[in-house]
Amino acid sequence: MFNIPIDAWYAWIGLSIASIALIGAVSGLPTTKPPDAAAVATTIDRVGAAEYPATAEHPVSADAIWLGTYRIGLKSDAGTAHATLAFGPITPVCSNSNHSSENRLCDILYGSPPAYVFDSETAFLDAVTTAQTNGTDVAWRPVDGPVVIRRVSWNNESVVLVGV
Repeated sequence: MFNIPIDAWYAWIGLSIASIALIGAVSGLPTTKPPDAAAVATTIDRVGAAEYPATAEHPVSADAIWLGTYRIGLKSDAGTAHATLAFGPITPVCSNSNHSSENRLCDILYGSPPAYVFDSETAFLDAVTTAQTNGTDVAWRPVDGPVVIRRVSWNNESVVLVGV
């Protein structure tokens, strides 16, 4: 009545190995979800599409950010997320470079009027063009605060600055 088939111990060993493998796979899964790059892209698009100059901040729970002229990425221990911008091109600013025109664009991002920072509209647009050209060769940058987005205008030219 309680006879155990001779091959039952093979089943128990197989089940034990499968259980250990499953526990190992589950423990390797991230415990949190990747950062929400789509939400940041939506905030950038809303500021970019605004009719008047606008500013917004979007908090992020990421360790690094990748800012291109038409795409963004966020990276954390939980994974990496990318999103494409509907509005563009944006002007990524405030990287770790010491380029003087980019530092001046960073001043504008954080509230200075373009006319106070640049001598002329042409100098401002040249700095924007340079920053956008450098935005095509992007690298991951550390995140030390919220993503700041500002749409500024000088005469008939509007620019969307984005930085951290």
